[in-house]
Amino acid sequence: MNPQAKLIFTISLLLGTAITTSSNHWIMAWAGLEINTLAILPLISKSHHPRAIEAATKYFLVQATASTLLLFSSMTNAWYTGQWDITQLTHPVSCLILTSAIAMKLGLVPFHFWFPEVLQGAPLTTGLLLATVMKFPPITLFFLTSHSLNPTLLTCMAILSAALGGWMGLNQTQIRKILAFSSIAHLGWMTIIISFDPKLTLLNFYIYSLMTAATFLALNSIKALKLTTLMTTWTKTPSLNAMLFLTLLSLAGLPPLTGFLPKWLIIQELTKQSMAPAATVISLLSLLGLFFYLRLAYCTTITLPPHTTNHMKQWHTNKPTHITIAILTTLSTMLLPISPLIYPLS
Repeated sequence: MNPQAKLIFTISLLLGTAITTSSNHWIMAWAGLEINTLAILPLISKSHHPRAIEAATKYFLVQATASTLLLFSSMTNAWYTGQWDITQLTHPVSCLILTSAIAMKLGLVPFHFWFPEVLQGAPLTTGLLLATVMKFPPITLFFLTSHSLNPTLLTCMAILSAALGGWMGLNQTQIRKILAFSSIAHLGWMTIIISFDPKLTLLNFYIYSLMTAATFLALNSIKALKLTTLMTTWTKTPSLNAMLFLTLLSLAGLPPLTGFLPKWLIIQELTKQSMAPAATVISLLSLLGLFFYLRLAYCTTITLPPHTTNHMKQWHTNKPTHITIAILTTLSTMLLPISPLIYPLS
């Protein structure tokens, strides 16, 4: 892709995200989401592969539908209450339509169907944008309207997302699809707590973005798209594979690592809110996700091909992305000890 075009699309992405996150009027928020959608489409379809074109088409149709629902929700609320302010969403029908619109934007169950297919058709760097940056504006709208939304509906959607994200990821061999279902499961954890402690949802999203960025950049560096490819990368970049192993375990939420922090705080908050059964169910469902993370981690480090080829060890490289990966993987694995500092800051 032309560097000038790529620069324009990147600036448009940043602009759309900034407009949505900083606006308090529904029309401005909608405009920011539309700029985001139009800016990411060329980045999805830049390879001109039929699967990439299909992914871009699916993404466009789903996001356009979600934006329409969001606009319809805000107009209905304005019709009944005279308010265009995002935080003043009070009409029950508007709240229900908005929940559907944001669930469709994020890929929450039952509107999850598009996300694995789109992520599978996009390159790894674009997949990283889809899994992190593109979810930030809808999460912000979720945060601003959380006091108006139905907690029971959100809890049901969250538990279904955690269940389906874990269940559907079990049988996958494509790494991008596994990470897509992982994203759906993580969104379940963010959604279940948003009615009770919205700041905890944002903290969960930030830590999830950190770990996902580390994983995607590491996979992009070793050019691994399938589990079979991942099995042969240990001989090429042993140090990077070891850090990828730890990052995957952190995504699974194992205790000594950063990924355990949001799950621990969410379970604690749910128990305080007398929702111990919901906390128990979503904790048990996270074991499904743990299985496929362990499968990925096993393929990354423990499995060796029967005939190891003689590769030059890629220890010393001057690529700036490797410095980024080093910083992100360190943060993805070692933030738990300073959790008393992180939570008050959020």
